[in-house]
Parts: sequence; C-alpha cells; structure tokens
Amino acid sequence: MNFLKFDLGNRKRGEVVEITLTNGANVRLMSSSDFSSYQAGRQHRFIGGLAKRSPVRLQIPNSGHWYVAVDMQGLRGSTKASMRIVPGALPEIHERPLAEIPSLVRDDVPTPTQSGGETHDVFISHASDDKDEFVRPLANALIAQGLNVWFDEMTLRIGDSLRQKIDKGLANSRVGLVVLSPAFIKKGWTNYELDGIVTRTVSGEQVLLPIWHNITKQQVMDFSPSLADKVARSTATHTIDEIALEIAELLQSRDSLSH
Repeated sequence: MNFLKFDLGNRKRGEVVEITLTNGANVRLMSSSDFSSYQAGRQHRFIGGLAKRSPVRLQIPNSGHWYVAVDMQGLRGSTKASMRIVPGALPEIHERPLAEIPSLVRDDVPTPTQSGGETHDVFISHASDDKDEFVRPLANALIAQGLNVWFDEMTLRIGDSLRQKIDKGLANSRVGLVVLSPAFIKKGWTNYELDGIVTRTVSGEQVLLPIWHNITKQQVMDFSPSLADKVARSTATHTIDEIALEIAELLQSRDSLSH
C-alpha cells in the first residue's frame, strides 16, 4: 500500500497537527505502535479519517511519539501533502458561542446615508505583516458569506494611534475583529491600550473579538493577562471558513431577533 508518512517525533498532549492536501485523502494520526500495525496491514487505532477539506487539524491526545499517514485507500487519484505543528494548541481559549456575547455586535451603527457610505458589517484590525497570509483570505471568506468587510484601511502600522483607528472602525461597523499575532505585538502598542479597547472599561462588555493567529496562549498572557481571558477564536483550532461562518451566523441571528 502506498502512503505518505510524516514522523512527528515526540509531541506533547494538546498540540495540533495541520495537514494540507491537494486532494481528498485518508489522514491518520497514530501512535508509534499503531503506525507499526498500520504499516504491516494489521488492525490499528487512529485519529482522523477521510478528509474532504484541507487543511485538516488533528490534536495529539497524549504525549509520546506520533506519526501521520496519508493514503488514497478506496479513493481515486493521488494527493500531495504537507504537515506542520500549529503553534499552541490553546485548549484553554474561551470557546463560548459568540451569540452569548451580545456586546460583540453593535446595533447603533449609522446608516450608509448617515455615515457617507462607510457602514460595514465587519472590520478587521490587523498588522500589515499578516495581510497576505491570513487577513485577506479571512476577508474573502467573510465576503463569501455575504458580509460587507472593511479591512484595508484598518491596517495598523508603527506610529498609528491604535485607539483612533479601532474607534473609527467600531463607529462604522457592526462587528470588530483584531488579529493578534507576533507581528501585531511587535508593533509596540501597550497591552492596556488594546485591552481597554477590547473591553468597554466602564461596563466590562467585550466589544472586539480577538483572533489569535500563530500565537500561543503564553505569548498572549505575556502581552496582556486580562486579554488572554477574553472570548476569542484561534487559527490553531478553527479554519478561516469556520471563523467566517460563525461571524456571519452571529450577525444573522441578531438580524432575525430585531425583525
């Protein structure tokens, strides 16, 4: 049997393996003993299965030596595959449904007429370094959900006023996202400034949804312990399409309540 093999070496429980495929394939995450059985054609246990979408993310269930095998058993054609360990499994991230955080959606956004045509469903505040790899694909996924997205002018550069930029975005948009990444943190904005924007200091309501991108829980904790406590989404545990769909459903549910 032909298969692609990835030796992950010793991995810790909770780490996430991301496998990118060019075609649908069977993806199996296996311990070393199960991988030996798989190679020999014997019965074996695995995590995963038929992957119709790419990338596939699988979480290491316990510490030890792990392998990934990709095969086309029972399928036509062939596939190429690449693998990476996603930084930080972040199982501690707050995974509450977004609908439980009503303050994330602003209902008092001016109409397009009042704002001079500058009203949006979503704005994405981000460091310029993350635009090509992550922010543009996220914006495109949100647009594919039928949302009006403002992201280009929300690119944050060194010397910008973080509060002014985000306040402007929030004023004209129903939902605000901020992409927290190593590049974002390197810009030198103070943690209390960002934390104060994510949460309305007086009421304690969360008004921005942080998206953790290529960043670990520890890095967020080091930057701002209280920010690490906020409801967020992470690219280590959610695909771009999953994040976009959840935001679209959040707005749709709010619209249906208001009618």
